[in-house]
Amino acid sequence: MTRALLLAVALLSTPALAEDAKGDPAEGRIKAYTCTGCHGVTGWKNAYPNYSVPRIAGQNYEYLVTALTAYRTGERQHPTMRAQGESLGDQDIRDIAVFLSTLNVAK
Repeated sequence: MTRALLLAVALLSTPALAEDAKGDPAEGRIKAYTCTGCHGVTGWKNAYPNYSVPRIAGQNYEYLVTALTAYRTGERQHPTMRAQGESLGDQDIRDIAVFLSTLNVAK
């Protein structure tokens, strides 16, 4: 009986734990403030090199985590994003990614 109860509790709490592992969207909103300087402006282009800055609101959570982690480690090259990534810890990345991935974007 005790094993069954423990198993039931574990199974019921698993979705909550998985959601917590993704990060805190309220914290992510605060931490993503600097992201909006470039990524939140429609049609914004960097001066050098000249390219469109991607819109990240509504982007896939796993993609955001992977991309930010790669900028932090230097696997992805972009001077500004590398500097941003180096300042982020794992929890910061998860918080930002969960916040941005939950934004609804008109297409």
